[in-house]
Amino acid sequence: MPASFDLTQQSWLPVQRCDGSEDELSLREVFAQAQHLRRLVGDVPTQEFALLRLLLAILHDAIDGPGDIADWQELWDSGLPTDHIVSYLDRHRDRFDLLHRSQPFYQTAELRTAKGEVNALDRIVADVPNGLPFFTMRGRGVKHLTFAEAARWLVHAHAFDTSGIKTGVVGDPRVKGGRAYPQGVAWAGNLGGIFAEGDTLSETLLLNLVAFDTDNLRIKPDQDRPAWRRPPDGPGETDQLELSRRPAGIRDLYTWQSRRVRLFHDDQKVTGVILTYGDPLAPRNRHQHEPMTAWRRSPVQEKKLGLAQVYLPREHDVSRSAWRGLGALVAGRVAGAEQRGEAAAIVRPRILDWVARLTVESDLPPAFLIRARLIGAHYGTQQSVIDEITDDAVTMPVVLLHAHDHRLGQMAIDAVSDAEAAVSILGDFASDLARAGGDEAEPRKEAARHEGFAALDGAFRTWLAAIKPDDDALQRRTAWQQQVYLMVSRLGNELLRTAGDPAWEGRVIETKKGQSLWLNASAADLIFRARLRAALPAARPKEREPLPPDTGEVPEPVEAAS
Repeated sequence: MPASFDLTQQSWLPVQRCDGSEDELSLREVFAQAQHLRRLVGDVPTQEFALLRLLLAILHDAIDGPGDIADWQELWDSGLPTDHIVSYLDRHRDRFDLLHRSQPFYQTAELRTAKGEVNALDRIVADVPNGLPFFTMRGRGVKHLTFAEAARWLVHAHAFDTSGIKTGVVGDPRVKGGRAYPQGVAWAGNLGGIFAEGDTLSETLLLNLVAFDTDNLRIKPDQDRPAWRRPPDGPGETDQLELSRRPAGIRDLYTWQSRRVRLFHDDQKVTGVILTYGDPLAPRNRHQHEPMTAWRRSPVQEKKLGLAQVYLPREHDVSRSAWRGLGALVAGRVAGAEQRGEAAAIVRPRILDWVARLTVESDLPPAFLIRARLIGAHYGTQQSVIDEITDDAVTMPVVLLHAHDHRLGQMAIDAVSDAEAAVSILGDFASDLARAGGDEAEPRKEAARHEGFAALDGAFRTWLAAIKPDDDALQRRTAWQQQVYLMVSRLGNELLRTAGDPAWEGRVIETKKGQSLWLNASAADLIFRARLRAALPAARPKEREPLPPDTGEVPEPVEAAS
């Protein structure tokens, strides 16, 4: 009998239970036990994102919906229809067999090279950078994988595989000289991935189960099918005419076959792989198809392509904590967008638009807490390697996303601006102290900013999660400004304490206007305190401070004038 690894019955999905323990479950088990599971746990965060989208595609297809809010509310009240899902998995069981001879899961059975080569498994294992064995947990490479591991990395490859030159296979007209030349990263690799996470995996699945009648998503229920309900893919890409009509919906998109893959095994373990390009999908203007990312308008691409509007996925900034991008999540905008010429710059993730709709049309309590999970890959060297992976979250009540009442949402966004302004002032203070002592200013400034955001990180997350639907927005923001003022003032006190004798003695600084002025630690401190009070007007200092001369103007940092 041929070997078989049935993903519907074999354990392969890593999960964390609500009691903190971990386990591996089959597809049947993960849906049956979802209400007792905390979340999926991938080998890397991007794997969790890819596996969640696979589960969502199964759930959408098993119930062929939800069609509207009423259908969704019934699921939320009664829970996942486990028996219906199990019956669905039984009907499509052959397509979920990882080792099936003619139609193996997410693979092309006849894939082969002209010379019969089989590649090493580090082609699909994302924590093994090719050519960089010293920067990996698997320094000696990957000689074999269990079937469970291989299944997870297979799903991940279709979502996050790198670009670069790949193996040329027989039957792919795109191959030249035995090579498949770069066609970009796999679909999810383009995204700054975002999804709504609840307290259990069941809640997470339902919170991200978008109804098919959603206005800002293009879904054709009669044509939208996951990969296992389409004919098995052959080498090369799907017919161009068919691709031009797709993706037909989120089931199609969540299981998009970005690559053609074939696993090789010895009936006990997976020993090799062939990985090459599959169906291309350009990220341009897919904001009405892909719900799990924010989108940014690109004037550069509009000019280059001669189009009125071009939207591209907004990738995560690895240098910023997730809460600092709250504006893009809650209101679909970011600080400085207007100055950069990004008119109508940000499209909020459609998945959060969906949650906002739930706050109005469903029985979801306004005080219900979700975690906006941010997961994304960052590629380097012409997108041929994964340099970094973002994994962060912002816990917030759904009332911040309310479709009609923007009062608390705007207050939270303004609170982020308060923190940004205070930390900027702290950085300028560090710069002024450095220049007063004759030191280089920029390193001191960046170090102070980093310390400022690190200090405010936990405080903001706690403050945000504690917001209640009936809170007074002005009082909440006042409390936040007072907290920021106290914390940043203390950081400023520490900078002043460690400024050193040269900074206290001061020196003459030449400005850009050719003026000479005397700067020392005392003067820099006066400027810092005045600017901090101006930026946080609701704050009430609890300590006596020296006041600058009353000129009617807020002092600027010395660096800004030089």
